[in-house]
Amino acid sequence: MKVVLADYGAGNTRSVCAALSRAGAEPVVSTAPDEVREAPLVVIAGVGHVASAARGLIPLEEALRGRADAGRPILGICVGLQLLFEENEEGGRGLGLLGGPVRRLRARRIPHMGWNAIRPVRESRLLDGLDDADVYFAHSYAAEPADDVAIAHVDHEGAVVAAVESGSLAGVQFHPERSGAAGARLLENALAWSRSA
Repeated sequence: MKVVLADYGAGNTRSVCAALSRAGAEPVVSTAPDEVREAPLVVIAGVGHVASAARGLIPLEEALRGRADAGRPILGICVGLQLLFEENEEGGRGLGLLGGPVRRLRARRIPHMGWNAIRPVRESRLLDGLDDADVYFAHSYAAEPADDVAIAHVDHEGAVVAAVESGSLAGVQFHPERSGAAGARLLENALAWSRSA
C-alpha cells in the first residue's frame, strides 16, 4: 500500500520511511498536493520546531484539509500530531483539524525524552495489542484536546496525551520508528486502519 509522507522540508522522513517499509507499506516522500490528496494514507512525521514545520506545510495545507473533509486517513507523528491541532505555545498555528491547543509540558523535567509506557484510555484499532507498551518519546509540548479524542495517555509528572484519534485523523506523540516492536505494531495497525477508513 502506498503511503505518502507530507514533505515540509524537515523532519525524520528517512527513518519513518524505513519503518513503514518494514511494516509492508510503499512510502513516498512528496510535495505534490495531488499525491497528498489521493494517497490511501498520509503521514505527517515531525521533529523540531512546530512553527517551521507549519510554514513548510503551507503548500500542502489545502490538500490536507481536503483529505480531512473527505474522510481520508492522516497520521501525525510527534510534531505531526501537534500540527493537527489549532495553535501551539511554541509558536505558529496548526492545521486546526482537531480542536484545542498544544501547550508546553507542565513538568519539572523537560523535555520528556526516552522510553515510557502508554496507557490506553479508550478502545482504538490504532493501539490494538499495545496496552501499556513502552514507546519512545522526545517532546516538550503536548496537545490538550478540546474534544474527547485522546486514545492514550503517558505519565510524565501527570497524564499527558500520547495518542489521539477522531474519524480519519490520528496522531501519536511518540516515535513509532524508534519504538522497536511496539512501534512496528503501531504502524501495522495504522496501515490496517487506513485500509478500512
